[in-house]
Amino acid sequence: MTRILAPALAVVGLTLGLALSATAQEGLKVGDKAPDFTLKASDGKTYSLSDFKGKKAVVIAWFPKAFTGGCTKQCTAYAEQGDQLKDLNVAYFTASTDTVDENTRFAQSLNADYPILSDPDASVAKAFGVLMPERPLARRVTFYIDKDGVIQAIDSQINTENAGTDTAKKLKELGIAE
Repeated sequence: MTRILAPALAVVGLTLGLALSATAQEGLKVGDKAPDFTLKASDGKTYSLSDFKGKKAVVIAWFPKAFTGGCTKQCTAYAEQGDQLKDLNVAYFTASTDTVDENTRFAQSLNADYPILSDPDASVAKAFGVLMPERPLARRVTFYIDKDGVIQAIDSQINTENAGTDTAKKLKELGIAE
């Protein structure tokens, strides 16, 4: 009996361990308090989530790498479709683990009229649960945070070419940026 139970218990333990590991890797969820951060941006300023508490909703649209195909489309969409966000009470950013210099050049190449946040040590990407395990890059995930700093939506199904329009639509749907 013990010989039969030992392998079965090992399988159950392994399965439970994998389930707990997957849960730990899932990161933040809707309803969680967003991690505060202080990051430098492509416009030369430094931004903290706490700067907007009680004042504005915040959108952080993470992307993997400046000057790459999908990331260029996503950040260009925010630049070209940003007028849909300007009338809303929201601070919106794209963010990556690239350096400030890299993101500044990237923003200039796109004529971006919004700040691109830089997290070169990947500590904020890790806190948000978007850091890729195999490389120090962020996954493409957008967080919608209300004025109280609570995450109201997390979107990982990003249409890079319509990111600005989709973000404005989601903010209106959530009613957090009015």
